[in-house]
Amino acid sequence: MFPHRLTDSRAFEIAQALVEGFNRHYRLFRETTAQAKRRFEVADWHGQQLAQRERIEFYDIRVDEAVNRLRTDFGATDLPQDTWQQAKLHYIGLLTDHHQPELAETFFNSVTAKLLTRSYFNNDFIFLRPAISTEYIENDEPETRPTYRAYYPTRANLHETWRTIIEHFDLGSPFEDLQRDVDHVVQAMTSELGGFRPRTNFQIQVLSSLFYRNKGAYLVGKIINGFNETPLAVPIVHNAKGQLVIDAALFGENDLLLIFSYARAYFMTDMEIPSAYVQFLRSMMPRKPRAELYNSLGLQKHGKNIFYRDFLAHLRHSSDSFRIAPGIKGMVMLVFDLPSFPYVFKVIKDFYPPQKDTSREQIKGKYLLVKQHDRVGRMADTLEYSNVAFPRHRFEQELIDEIKHFCPSMLEEDGDTLLLKHLYIERRMIPLNIHLQEAGPEQMAHAVVEYGNAIKDLVAANIFPGDMLWKNFGVTRHGKVVFYDYDEIEYLTDCNFRRVPEPRNEEEEMSGEIWYTVNKGDVFPETFAPFLLGNASVREVFMAHHADLLDAAFWQGHKERILAGHVHDVFPYEPAKRFRLGVAR
Repeated sequence: MFPHRLTDSRAFEIAQALVEGFNRHYRLFRETTAQAKRRFEVADWHGQQLAQRERIEFYDIRVDEAVNRLRTDFGATDLPQDTWQQAKLHYIGLLTDHHQPELAETFFNSVTAKLLTRSYFNNDFIFLRPAISTEYIENDEPETRPTYRAYYPTRANLHETWRTIIEHFDLGSPFEDLQRDVDHVVQAMTSELGGFRPRTNFQIQVLSSLFYRNKGAYLVGKIINGFNETPLAVPIVHNAKGQLVIDAALFGENDLLLIFSYARAYFMTDMEIPSAYVQFLRSMMPRKPRAELYNSLGLQKHGKNIFYRDFLAHLRHSSDSFRIAPGIKGMVMLVFDLPSFPYVFKVIKDFYPPQKDTSREQIKGKYLLVKQHDRVGRMADTLEYSNVAFPRHRFEQELIDEIKHFCPSMLEEDGDTLLLKHLYIERRMIPLNIHLQEAGPEQMAHAVVEYGNAIKDLVAANIFPGDMLWKNFGVTRHGKVVFYDYDEIEYLTDCNFRRVPEPRNEEEEMSGEIWYTVNKGDVFPETFAPFLLGNASVREVFMAHHADLLDAAFWQGHKERILAGHVHDVFPYEPAKRFRLGVAR
């Protein structure tokens, strides 16, 4: 129960210190995010990638600063529970008119989780549920942008309206031919709407900030016409001369879901009121969990918080059991799932087979690499958690036995509670090897082509998957093939791709052993075939589309391009939708 009186003066000072710590975090977060516009204008792609990586680390740095301040100034670890409960009440009061209250509540939880023992989390001083509503938060400060702008075109001024929409973003680089690009957008839009028949309330609503990722900037909004709302995204890119061009006009929830996929890097978009952005985006993508939308906006810590709340709610309203995940068991990860919940849980094992020369810290480093890298739609995002409590009675005994055998250092038992000290959570996908076993000829061919495309996208983004077996890839509900096993992942530029040397004599040719020297980082692509192409039908499709993946020159050529400074273009939409290919939908 909360105390009826606020009697401890330290509690208010603690609450103020926590709000100051969060405000500093979000100010720095917004500053580096706002600079994405300038980096895009001058085509500073390496600077954009660096800022993307560094921004992910901001939150933990600010949390550590707040922890140290509370320890130093208030002796926080020795304070009674009553003081913390009062601090929470003061904190709620300080957030009443705050523009990011939900993020600030998560910051409070993060700091206190580092300061206090787990026994405190059975109490009500942390934010198990939101205390401050995020509905209808308004930014009333003068000379500030609204969350979105509304435009009211007519048949006569539709082109002019779209030109105004683009110009409102005040991009500091010239367009190659803005009028031509606007013509493409209007043509695509009228085609999408089945002609131009505006109703009384016809309008185009556009979020006030562009969304920056990789080498693109995305205008995001929706068209409202009568009772119909059509989501839209308009990507803007640079041409070879450094001029801006509108690359496509994308419509509908499915196109937006691909752009905001969990297998893509986080956007940079400048937001005063993040909850308003999430509410706008959910109106266009109602199937997209709020947690994933916060993640896609670079607010992954709050996304984790929402995800965990959703998970607890799901546990309360379900009765099935956690089980060992279907498929081939991994050598370094123990993977389990809950059939009714569309995610998998991955725990690093305590020991590995001899061929896996790795460690827990190295594996965690690989997952961090993926978190910070541009995932180009081909690597699943992961949520990392510590000290997660599960109800023991919901676990199949076979799974408990597996955890006790492979991960004893990660498990604590307390009555009906199983506590896992560290785990990753990912979207569940159909393992590609299982998909291929069950697929018909057309589905099989599509999956094999997608598999090769996934590897080539990773290669272009400076990623060598390491273990390229089918079982380490999954198929999403959109039919995309995504990589999800990261323990052998490497930067492409850290690898040396070689052809297998010709045997010097008959003895070497007949030998079952490797007769040539293999140095650290050496990769021999032609040796992939025996492990991947045992099925004749799979081999036929693979060789027709991706035979170059078995050639060291392909890999080495991409490595040299990346070392020379090239940054790959990533398009989260089909090539046929690009205006530059002469297709305006």
